[in-house]
Amino acid sequence: MSHDLIIIGTGPGGYVCAIRAAQLGLKVAVVEKRATHGGTCLNVGCIPSKALLHATELLAESKHAFAKMGLISETKVDFAQMMAFKQEAIDGNTKGIDFLFKKNKVDVIRGSGTIVGPGKVKVGETVHEAKAIVIATGSESANLKGVAVDEKQIVTSTGALVLEKIPATLTVIGAGVIGLELGSVYARLGTKVTVVEYLDRILPGMDSDVAKAFQRLLEKQGFTFKLGAKVMGAKLSASGVALTVEPAAGGAAEEIDSEVVLVAVGRVPNTEGLGCEAVGIRKDARGRIEVDAHFATSVPGIYALGDVIRGPMLAHKAEDEGVAVAELIAGQAGHVNYDVIPGVVYTTPELASVGKTEDELKQANVNYKAGKFLFLANGRAKANQTTDGFVKILADAKTDRVLGCSILGPQAGELIHEVAVLMEFGGSSEDLARICHAHPTLAEAVKEAALAVAGRAIHS
Repeated sequence: MSHDLIIIGTGPGGYVCAIRAAQLGLKVAVVEKRATHGGTCLNVGCIPSKALLHATELLAESKHAFAKMGLISETKVDFAQMMAFKQEAIDGNTKGIDFLFKKNKVDVIRGSGTIVGPGKVKVGETVHEAKAIVIATGSESANLKGVAVDEKQIVTSTGALVLEKIPATLTVIGAGVIGLELGSVYARLGTKVTVVEYLDRILPGMDSDVAKAFQRLLEKQGFTFKLGAKVMGAKLSASGVALTVEPAAGGAAEEIDSEVVLVAVGRVPNTEGLGCEAVGIRKDARGRIEVDAHFATSVPGIYALGDVIRGPMLAHKAEDEGVAVAELIAGQAGHVNYDVIPGVVYTTPELASVGKTEDELKQANVNYKAGKFLFLANGRAKANQTTDGFVKILADAKTDRVLGCSILGPQAGELIHEVAVLMEFGGSSEDLARICHAHPTLAEAVKEAALAVAGRAIHS
C-alpha cells in the first residue's frame, strides 16, 4: 500500500481529517478535483459569503448609524472592488490549506477520484492504493423542477457570489440560511429582495419564536416575504426572470418579475462518479451514504463524513467528524457529540442556536423552563445601537440542565459558544448564572437569560 489513508475531497471535513491523520503518524494522500482546496465552504460558500456580509454590514452601518454617533460619512460602493476583497478572503484561506498540507507531509493528487475497489482509488488513468479510504466530497445546490439554473439570471449560491453588477431586484426561492444571508448582502446594496418559501415560516428547524422575530427585523430591512408559496416555473427574458408562483395550499397563480433569481432550496450529497454503486456502498433514500457509529460504510475500509452522510450540512460538523474519523482509523476513540453543534445565520442581527429548540421540547413533551432576556436591556448593546433581539435559554424543569439556547442579536455566533461549552459539560442554568461576566459586554445578556430561567434576571 502506497498510503495508509486516501481522502477524496479537501473541503472542511476532508482537509481536517487529512491533517489530523498525518499528526497521528499516518501516511496520507488527498484527492481534489478543484484547482484550490477548501471545497464549497472556502471557495464558493462560507468564506466568500461572510466577506460580502461583512462589507455590506459596514455599509449599512455607515448609512444608518454613523450620523447618530457624530460620524459624517459619504460611503460609495465599488462593486468590482468588493468582489476583489471577497476573492482575497478566498485566496488567503485556500493557500493556508496548501501550507498545512506541506507542513504535515500530506500528498496531493489532482483530479476526480473514483473508488474501484476496497483500498483503491482511480484518478485519471492511475490507481492509488491505501489501507483506508474516506469519502468527504461534500454537497451541491439542490435543483428545483421548472427553474433551470444558468448561473447568470437564475443562480445558485455559487452564481450569486460572482454577479457582475448589483441587481435592482432579486427573488430568493427558499427562506433558509443561504437564501437569507445572500439576500441580506444584496438588500444592503440597494436591491429589492423578495423571498418565496413553500412553508408558512422562515428558517425551518430554528426556534419558531426566534424565527418570527427575525422575520420582522428583515422586513424592516426591506425584505418582502411570500410564505406558503410554491414556485411552478420560470421564464427568461432580456430584462430578467418571471416566476410563476401559486399558494402551496392551492389557489390562483401570480407572476413575480425580477432581474435575478436565487435558487436556495437546500443542498444534496455530492456522490456522482464516486463508484459507490459499483463497489457496494449503500445509500439512504435521500442519497446520503449510510455509515455506522464509527463512520464506516457498508464496504470494509471505506469511511464517509460531512455533507455526504446524515446530520446537519455544516462545515464545523464535518471538521469534527474529520478529526473523529482520523482518530478512529489510527486506533483511537474518535467521537462527535451531535447534541451540541451550534448553528449560525450570519445576517444583521445574527441568529445562533445550540441544542434543542422550544418547539422540539414541546413536541417531545419535555418539562422545561425558559429564560429570556432582551438586548434592549443590555448596557453594551444600548451603547452600540444594537438592541434588536434576545437570548433564550431552555433548561430541564427538574434538573436545571441546559437543553438548548437560541440567540437573536449582535454577535450571536460568538455568544452561543459559552452555552455550547456549558452544555458539553452538562451544566445547569444556575451554573451559567453564577459565572461572573465582564461589564459592559453583550455576553451579560446570556447570563441574564440564565438568571431568567429561575425568574431572577436583574435588569428586566
